[in-house]
Amino acid sequence: MMGTDSDHFQTVPLSESQSSFSGQPYSVSVLKAGYCVPQSDGTFRADGTITLITGPKTILVDTGGPWDRDFLLKSLKDKGLEPGDVNVVVGTHGHSDHVGNLTLFPSAVMIVGYDVSEGDTYRPNKLGDGHAFIIDEHVSVVPCPGHTGQDVSVRVKGTSAGTVLVAGDLFECCSDEDSWRDLSMNTAAQEVSRLEALRTADVIIPGHGLPFRVLRN
Repeated sequence: MMGTDSDHFQTVPLSESQSSFSGQPYSVSVLKAGYCVPQSDGTFRADGTITLITGPKTILVDTGGPWDRDFLLKSLKDKGLEPGDVNVVVGTHGHSDHVGNLTLFPSAVMIVGYDVSEGDTYRPNKLGDGHAFIIDEHVSVVPCPGHTGQDVSVRVKGTSAGTVLVAGDLFECCSDEDSWRDLSMNTAAQEVSRLEALRTADVIIPGHGLPFRVLRN
């Protein structure tokens, strides 16, 4: 259940074997589920979720940290893809465990936070005004500030599971009520963003855990 909205939403964690969602025209698959593990010395080990969206365009959402470079290249190759085949790369926010491998994709359209660029050319957009950036009629990048000032999520319509939201650190994991607030730059803004996600998505892919299903009561 989700905090103050538990009367309206129930969240159900999915397993690693349930981390791919076929669809027309787009399918979504988690290449690597992120994690965040506290260590005994006060540090924590963390890596961001890496998600691939395939269809008319090939879209990578978050690239993991720099230490994921070889893993990412192999995961793409296993899907029959080279870095040059990726049309769009989305960094849900600028933390190193989410955008550590952007340099692998110099020819892709880059959407990092509220910046949209192709090479050194930056495109005007209205993400900062609260409006989605439309990739096509099925896929859009939506602003969801809170964790940082310029977080975005990627919404994919028409999968076998319904609407899938690749949410970055809008959600840490399925049961994150104790953790997301401590990591949020603006808890009030993030609360609003989270509620909107719960209202509109059937499955949410969080930044540091396996996907979860949203059931609306």
